[in-house]
Amino acid sequence: MTPKTTDAVASELKRLAQELNLSDSQKEQLRTHLAERHAKLQEFMQQNPNISRQDMIQKVNSIRGSIREQIVKFLTPQQLEKWDTEVAKAKEFLGHKVAS
Repeated sequence: MTPKTTDAVASELKRLAQELNLSDSQKEQLRTHLAERHAKLQEFMQQNPNISRQDMIQKVNSIRGSIREQIVKFLTPQQLEKWDTEVAKAKEFLGHKVAS
C-alpha cells in the first residue's frame, strides 16, 4: 500500500473503532490481529514476488477470513454485525482493488 492508502486505512479503522464503541481491550486485540495478518501478507508477498493477481486475491480472502475468525471471539454480536457492514463498505472505500 502507498503511504496515502495506509493513512486512509488507519483513519478508517479509527472511525470504525468509534462506530463499534470498542473497549480499550477490544481495540488492542483488533490492532494485534490486524498487524499480525498484515505482517503475514507482507511476508507472503516478499516470498512470492511474481504471484498472479488471482493467487493474491485468494491469499487476501484467506487472511480476511482468519481475521473474522479471531474477532468473533471478542466482539459482541451487535459489534460483529456492524463490523460486517463496515467491511462491506470498506471494499467500496478501497475501490474494489481486491475482489471478494
